[in-house]
Amino acid sequence: MPAISRDEVAHLARLSRLALTDEELDRYAGQLDSILSHVQVISEVAADVPATASPNPTTNITRPDVITPGLTPEQALSGAPAVEDQRFMVPQILGEGE
Repeated sequence: MPAISRDEVAHLARLSRLALTDEELDRYAGQLDSILSHVQVISEVAADVPATASPNPTTNITRPDVITPGLTPEQALSGAPAVEDQRFMVPQILGEGE
């Protein structure tokens, strides 16, 4: 027995405001029946398998948040080709007024 009938497809089409021909109703009824049959088979096979987002177990690996000292401004700027007012100096790329 089919999972969905031609009349049910016609009803769904009316609810969706779709104008389907008799040929389309027959074709879609067969396609939807096939889809629902496959869903039923998958549901039977996976009845005892818990739902998961991934088949492999995953854990979030994090490290402790430890504060460590960073570079001083002098150390950070020591390798810069040009420095001005404790900042990296770069060539101007925009005009003065922009």
